[in-house]
Amino acid sequence: EKDHVIAVIGDGSTTGGIAFEGLNQAGHTGKNLIVVLNDNAMSIGPNVGAFSSFLSRKMTGRRFVYFRKEFENFLKSIPGVGENILSLVRKSEDTFITFFTPGMLFEAFRFRYVGPIPGHRLDLLIETFGNLKNVEGPVLVHALTVKGKGYEPAESDPAHFHGVGSFEISTGSPRKASSAPPPNFTEVFGETMVDLGRKDRKLFAITAAMPEGTGLNRFSEMFPERFVDVGIAEQHAVTFAAGLATEGFKPVVAIYSTFLQRAFDQIIHDVCLSNLPVIFCIDRGGLVGEDGQTHHGQFDITYLRSLPNMTVMAPKDENELRHMIFTALNHTGPVAIRYPRGRGLGVPLDPDYRIIPIGESELLKEGKDLTLIALGSMVRPCLEAAAEMEKEGLSATVVNCRFVKPLDRRLADYSRKTGKVLVVEENIQQGGLGSAVLELFSDMGIREVTVKRLGLPDSFVEHGPVEVLKEKLGLDRAGIMKAAKSLFTVG
Repeated sequence: EKDHVIAVIGDGSTTGGIAFEGLNQAGHTGKNLIVVLNDNAMSIGPNVGAFSSFLSRKMTGRRFVYFRKEFENFLKSIPGVGENILSLVRKSEDTFITFFTPGMLFEAFRFRYVGPIPGHRLDLLIETFGNLKNVEGPVLVHALTVKGKGYEPAESDPAHFHGVGSFEISTGSPRKASSAPPPNFTEVFGETMVDLGRKDRKLFAITAAMPEGTGLNRFSEMFPERFVDVGIAEQHAVTFAAGLATEGFKPVVAIYSTFLQRAFDQIIHDVCLSNLPVIFCIDRGGLVGEDGQTHHGQFDITYLRSLPNMTVMAPKDENELRHMIFTALNHTGPVAIRYPRGRGLGVPLDPDYRIIPIGESELLKEGKDLTLIALGSMVRPCLEAAAEMEKEGLSATVVNCRFVKPLDRRLADYSRKTGKVLVVEENIQQGGLGSAVLELFSDMGIREVTVKRLGLPDSFVEHGPVEVLKEKLGLDRAGIMKAAKSLFTVG
């Protein structure tokens, strides 16, 4: 084969076990593979980098590769002692390289280490990769880069510019709204953690390389002894939290919905199996917009509600989020709280916390024609849809489900009164809240109620602004009204 296989990985991703599993397998096979380690942490000094860059260029050059191969063949041909001499030469070469470079770890995986090299020097990169075509076996190229290269504000604050909204290009500062917008759910979570951290010395926060993205920056500054960033290692974050819980701490794992999927096995065996009081605060539950297909939080409700001992809840607004966190801290088993990306509704925040009874829904509006059972971010559009339908003569009950597991059995009473139910959620329909309601009704022997589900489709949702996606998927006021009215269509 004349093709050259190249894998690119960021330095942050090397904290995850799967990276080393891949290196181990590739090194074992000895096949031709080039792995590029994009290191933008700037942890290597310029002098070391300059020397290593020079060394790497020379040791991957065509003449050097040819000479080394011929020299090895010559040593092998010496009767009796050739192989021993070759082994000593190889060891000396490896020692020389790793003495000056940080490549010892990768050499242990049987990779030839090249670098570190300046990753923004295009001429050097072209020359290096051209030379590497002649190298047999797996190679790791360590390239040093600068996150946000060429734009000073991004270079100065790379964590902030990892994902930003609208900002002034000249300064990098966020564009100010004409009036103060409501806080986003992430900010409310972070402030609540700080507030509760002052009151409870057992509260412990864990993140997987996302202290700013999950809102834990202030907590980490105020309580550094009760904060741990495990890096991009979600599995370790969950098992570490389980260990803390066994020692009486109250660990909170703050994590994006899409990243929690990586730790599903640990949630089952290390947390739920032992019924440990670990709290999962799941940010970006539902659609996330421009972050793309990989970041939509489509599946968390489905897989979490399948686990024994797990309590799953979702707040309708930022005030309810605060009470849910407080409730979780006073619960004796694992709890998952999922909330959306973006701003809250601007509701007042209660000065005091209260415990929400586990499994208790909230009746927001009573009607006689149909029942809307909504979860989390879908409560507000359901209320708006109910208000519009009221003008058209359709009277709807609206229930804030709050808990997906355990499910409030009173949902059956609300539904029996109207005979028609629409369940609305920002999660895939398969195995989600709608499925849970149908299971409840089946277990209770309810046959007289018509149930329709409205949620995310059985597909990977495309990239796009959240409001545009919701409109397209029927998860806005108009879409909910359309789905509700279809319950009255004959046939």
